[in-house]
Amino acid sequence: MAASPTNPYSEAGVDTAAGDLAVELMKSSVRATHGPEVLGGVGGFAGLFDASALRDFRRPLLATSTDGVGTKVAIAQAIDKHDTIGQDLVGMVVDDIVVVGAKPLFMTDYIACGKVVPERIADIVRGIAQACSATGTALVGGETAEHPGLLGPRDYDVAGAATGVVEADAILGAELVQDGDAVIAVASSGLHSNGYSLVRHIVTRAGIGYGDHAADFGTTWGETLLEPTRLYTLPLLRLIEQLGGSTGTGGVHALSHVTGGGIAANLARVLPQGSWVEVDRSSWSPSPVFRVLSDIAGSTLESAEGTWNLGIGFLAVIAADKKDAAIAALNAEGMPSWQVGTVGFGPRPTGEFEQGAKGVDGGAVRLVGAYADGAK
Repeated sequence: MAASPTNPYSEAGVDTAAGDLAVELMKSSVRATHGPEVLGGVGGFAGLFDASALRDFRRPLLATSTDGVGTKVAIAQAIDKHDTIGQDLVGMVVDDIVVVGAKPLFMTDYIACGKVVPERIADIVRGIAQACSATGTALVGGETAEHPGLLGPRDYDVAGAATGVVEADAILGAELVQDGDAVIAVASSGLHSNGYSLVRHIVTRAGIGYGDHAADFGTTWGETLLEPTRLYTLPLLRLIEQLGGSTGTGGVHALSHVTGGGIAANLARVLPQGSWVEVDRSSWSPSPVFRVLSDIAGSTLESAEGTWNLGIGFLAVIAADKKDAAIAALNAEGMPSWQVGTVGFGPRPTGEFEQGAKGVDGGAVRLVGAYADGAK
């Protein structure tokens, strides 16, 4: 009897059958994000999205963003919990689009792994799909790539890209910001997906295992650190409409997603040159996870201001006469919010300010005062 033919690709460590099974396991989750605009279903070479609705726009501009989750995936891998990392990915990508006032349309994802474990891939994609549904975004395609020899069997990384649309005369940004505008903070759910290299360094140096019980939080360290990124898209889009609609002249003038670089750097990016803001630390108390990590490291919260969000996930620059309405509306959406500063123009107080960031020569921002004690 002749020997069964071997599969050279399988011998090289790539399991195409496992990849096919992963697709089958994720299909229902992905389809749940599809409205009538999505054509072709799951598994095609390219995702198709019907853009006919854009003909109703006067001048539609497409907004796009791409990002990953960073080294937070190492914690998911360490405790074998993969059902929340997808929400982190959507938060990092889709919530960048709303910064310009755009409504997300669709997203694609990419997962690179050392070995395809269908159930693990399905968990990741299920998290992506659920978060896409929560932000009104269609998940129209993706790719899972097996890289044996480059990544270990338990290793993976995730990335994604999304596209949205906004009317040309409704773009939010620095040109709308005025003297006296209120800067409103919107609370984060925790660390979100930035600064995890520092987090992992602190935890490792302290001899803490991710499976160890974290007495301050009533769960394991791994579960605490995997708290998923809060999703802001729909509440912020509703706020824009409520405070004047999508004409570019409403009460929301600029938005900033507080990601890598911290509060000051990200706010400076959406302010005009010549403007400045002093962010009052006493207006909030950073979440316990930040305080505990800083205590373990023997450092101050202030020393991490360029790395962590310290309890603020988004910042909104609001017309002064609309600030109370904005805070009330966000709180009603389950988004704890409060004023942290006021935009000024002209001569600014003496002292060091963060001047722009990420190649943007924007406004100047610094944090002042001491953080409040207790929960905000």
